[in-house]
Amino acid sequence: MGTYYRVTMVLDPALQKDVDHTDTQLQTEIDKKLELVNDQMSTYRPDSELSRFNKAQASLTVSPETAYVVQASLTLFEQSQGAFDVTVGPLVNLWGFGPDKKPTKVPSTEVIQSRQKFVGSQYLSIRGNTLYKTIPELYVDLSSIAKGYGVDVVAEYLQEIGINNYLVDIGGELRAKGKKPGNKQWTLAIERPSAGQNVQRLIQVGDNSIATSGDYRNYYEYDGIRYSHTIDPKTGKPINHKLVSVTVIHESSMMADALATAITVLGPEDGFVFAEKNNLAVFLIVKQGDEFVEHVSAEFKPYLIEEK
Repeated sequence: MGTYYRVTMVLDPALQKDVDHTDTQLQTEIDKKLELVNDQMSTYRPDSELSRFNKAQASLTVSPETAYVVQASLTLFEQSQGAFDVTVGPLVNLWGFGPDKKPTKVPSTEVIQSRQKFVGSQYLSIRGNTLYKTIPELYVDLSSIAKGYGVDVVAEYLQEIGINNYLVDIGGELRAKGKKPGNKQWTLAIERPSAGQNVQRLIQVGDNSIATSGDYRNYYEYDGIRYSHTIDPKTGKPINHKLVSVTVIHESSMMADALATAITVLGPEDGFVFAEKNNLAVFLIVKQGDEFVEHVSAEFKPYLIEEK
């Protein structure tokens, strides 16, 4: 996944003595599970299920896990009216944010339009565990949802082996359950989207997941113009609105991850309307001049720690 993972857990005295719950044994099992996710859904591994589907002309039967993540992607594509689209990879690569290198010049309108012909989840479907595409060039990239899915895989494994107090973190996608030692809640921070590691707000998410999407880390500048890594499938270009950070709390890390991306593409107004319509716990940071303005959905407010 091109990033780190960190698992913090609290073991009761009985589990601390169990040979199956040593740090070494737990890390071995977690590594195996994350390796499997990569073997299924990585675009960087040429023999992964997803890479083999991308090379296929029309269809490929995949694991139930890959089918599950693709189905969730298609559902959100419909719900977001195309804002969340896992086939946007050719455009991401064109703008220099995928496996390809940074472009030496801004793509022309003609080049963008030629790539857009091969983008659109309406060309992707699933029946059982078989993925189908109606155009051979269709390229699926699950990087905006699979990392969150990986968090869920690790969290659910911990619960299976009796660990019910944990914090799983894969590249900033987090899922928490239970309490820290001393019966204290896990306290997390929303980063302020400016220079330095400043805290915008502190939150306690309970037994939930949290994901943040923003353009303040992954971007480049060309001829004095800043280009975000988030591509709007409808325009074929990087987003250029003033929504700089989206934080979503959801019981599923996979959905928190994907929803944060969808709302980022939708922008500050449409994104907030989408969040409220779907009763989502969402925290937006919008740049207005030199200031950062917060927009908080009603569902998100209970998780905020009020400053004293």
